[in-house]
Amino acid sequence: QLSQHNKELAALLKPSSAADYGNTALEYYAKHTAQIEIVRQDRTMERIVFPVPSICEYLTDETKSRVYHTAERDEQGSKVSDFFERCDDMFNEMKWQKKLRANPTLYWISAHMSLWSSISFNLAMLINLLIAFFFPFSGGTGELDPRLSGLVWTAMLVSLATVITLPKASAIRTLVASATLRLIFSVGLEPTLWLIGCANVINKAVFLVSLLGNRGTFTKNLQAIMGDVELWYYVAYLILCVLGLTMHEFFYSVLLLDVVYREETLLNVIRSVTRNGRSIVLTAVLAVILIYLFSIIGYLFFEDDFLVDVDPAPHLMPALAGGGLMCTQEGHCTGSDSPMAAMFGNDTDNATDVVLPVLEEDDNGGKERACDTLVMCIITTLNQGLRNGGGIGDVLRNPSSKEPLFVFRVMYDLLFFFVIIIILLNLIFGIIIDTFADLRSEKQQKEEILKNTCFICGLNRAAFDNKSVSFDEHIKEEHNMWHYLFFIVLVKVKDPTEFTGPESYVYLMVKDKDLDWFPRMRAMSLAVEEGDSEQSERQNLQAQLEATTKLVETLSTQLSELRDQMTEQRKQKQRIGLLAAPALPQIPPQFQPAPQQVPPPVAVNP
Repeated sequence: QLSQHNKELAALLKPSSAADYGNTALEYYAKHTAQIEIVRQDRTMERIVFPVPSICEYLTDETKSRVYHTAERDEQGSKVSDFFERCDDMFNEMKWQKKLRANPTLYWISAHMSLWSSISFNLAMLINLLIAFFFPFSGGTGELDPRLSGLVWTAMLVSLATVITLPKASAIRTLVASATLRLIFSVGLEPTLWLIGCANVINKAVFLVSLLGNRGTFTKNLQAIMGDVELWYYVAYLILCVLGLTMHEFFYSVLLLDVVYREETLLNVIRSVTRNGRSIVLTAVLAVILIYLFSIIGYLFFEDDFLVDVDPAPHLMPALAGGGLMCTQEGHCTGSDSPMAAMFGNDTDNATDVVLPVLEEDDNGGKERACDTLVMCIITTLNQGLRNGGGIGDVLRNPSSKEPLFVFRVMYDLLFFFVIIIILLNLIFGIIIDTFADLRSEKQQKEEILKNTCFICGLNRAAFDNKSVSFDEHIKEEHNMWHYLFFIVLVKVKDPTEFTGPESYVYLMVKDKDLDWFPRMRAMSLAVEEGDSEQSERQNLQAQLEATTKLVETLSTQLSELRDQMTEQRKQKQRIGLLAAPALPQIPPQFQPAPQQVPPPVAVNP
């Protein structure tokens, strides 16, 4: 407490570079103690220095990062309310992590959760690259050129040595790629793919174990486990890995969507559609209703104009038949050694039941009518009208200007173009673009708040400009968010009979879930400097007042002296005048002239 007011004492309490007994004690003190500022009931602030409970060291960095970046702000710009609600979960996680340290193997697996996640994604990328380049898999891959084989072995050995001496992500990827290439030409493509798939399943299972270990999932109730969306996401990921290994390789392609979950930018792209999903859906419903109305008008008046281009079906389809299913000109197909035969049955006697439609060319030159029924008219308008830049008019027959419905047809095409293509589709695109822009601005604002606003009190960085305590020192020492968590843990694990006055006060406030003990828009360092500044201004004003008073007194003294001097001079002049004046004869009253009447002055208006 005294070091806050004495710089020399504060410097002595900081550990120095010299290795001595006192320095070791100071390092231990600095590591195992913390300080916070609380607000008392009378709204005065108090600084508390307390020992950090030993259980607090089990709080993981992943949890700290998640809470710091996902806590919600309140009306005053502070995140205390949301942070306080998560304190119980973090305390339970500390107790679970303490139990987890008793099992070194499980703890080691849980401590490397991010590593297992990265390995799973890289293995999924490798599997999909092999499928994309080599599917369908042939019987063999052939022999590898000796020079290329030597290059592969060299890359394997060099990357292995690099991984052992200086493990880096690039060296590990090089080792895996060269080993995979060597396995492909040694044991075959399918066995290699199977081995990588098994490694992916095992790695994902290890990741699930680490996730359960870090979160302490089994210590929660069933409702909390069932509501854990992230847990079920990774369970589905593991199921897809197993399906890709046992059922078909194409299940691995779904695993690539994990990149959306891993990247915040891609998540914002998805949220730009789902955040205002109701507005988008309602706009789409309005578009479908209008297309339905346009379809009815087209069916009633422009049925013959709905002629769409089609590609005629081939008379023989040896490609689909795979060499075993032969189709005649009438569309009857026979054979049993093909995928299509397997689809419709392997009975060659009943193979003539498989009839494929064959398009007969007519006078329309490869076109067919697409609005003979209202259903076909709706499907054609919905399909062709939305996919063409000019609307439904790009698909319909070009009418002659001499036709009686030419003007109505032009109005029909233009209305569809302006209402559906220009207005409604752009409304949907505008909603998505505006939502994405809002999400991006919210992300930037959130980063700005995290960088320039105190997590506890909500004070801005600008409030600490030109102050003795900088903003970084304030959030690290005075209002460290984790120090407040440690103090809450302290009052939970400490015997109530050993509480100090501040600890008893905070214990009761935490028990009642009252957050008034947290400082809001206040800091003791700013309050002290403001008090010193006010006291300095008061002293300056008092000094100025005293100087002014002395000056007034001096002026009053000088004025009195000047008045006395003037009076004395006037008396001297009167005495001199009486002595120098001659005696004049007295005139009798009857001989004195009468006083003249002076007229009053006349006021003249300017």
